[in-house]
Amino acid sequence: MSTRLYVDQALPLGQRLSLPEGPARHLATVLRARVDESVRLFDGHGREVEARVTAITRKQVEVEIERECSPTPESPLEVHLGQAISKGDRMDYAIQKAVELGVSEITPLYTERGDVRLKGERAAKKLAHWRGVALSACEQCGRARVPTLHEPCALEDWLSMREEPLRLVLHPGKPGWKDPPEPPEAVSVLIGPEGGLGEAEVERAGHHGFQPLGLGPRVLRTETAPVVALTLLQARYGDLYTS
Repeated sequence: MSTRLYVDQALPLGQRLSLPEGPARHLATVLRARVDESVRLFDGHGREVEARVTAITRKQVEVEIERECSPTPESPLEVHLGQAISKGDRMDYAIQKAVELGVSEITPLYTERGDVRLKGERAAKKLAHWRGVALSACEQCGRARVPTLHEPCALEDWLSMREEPLRLVLHPGKPGWKDPPEPPEAVSVLIGPEGGLGEAEVERAGHHGFQPLGLGPRVLRTETAPVVALTLLQARYGDLYTS
């Protein structure tokens, strides 16, 4: 596959344009692109094009957009992941893998046992970082539509907004979920922090229509749980091949 880069601007066919600083620097200094090389650009909203490098310096890259490309299809299953915020690179890993597995939306959550609280400038920087992780994952996995990464919110606020026909809360030791009468088009999945959700939080999720989601006898880490849950959901209702 050709190099793929996210570009936050219009991509008009047949026209030349100067790439924004970030993609330009990556092409010039990291990938060491040369004139006449091809590169794929996507706008994050589902559109992807192939372009040819026409001029390049250390700080500026110009390309000519030559043709429209068929982007990798999005999963028919829309999944909104509510992921308890964790420390270090665990949250990065959860977001990266969720994007690769076709998630539609991600909301970082403040929970009872979560030990991360973000405010002001620190919250804005962390959200920008997470959105960068999602963008990089899209560049790598072939998605041309970037999932929505919402601002962090309290668990109760997130629960009260859920309207997906299938709602699941990870709860170790519980059996698998019950299939709805018709295959769902949208699912919400709640993953707790490293210490798990409190019993009161699990009860509150149940009051909002969430079913317990068991993933076998072993307790999974908070960054592993969404990978397993999303894999099962995509195999059952989405576009993940199982044979």
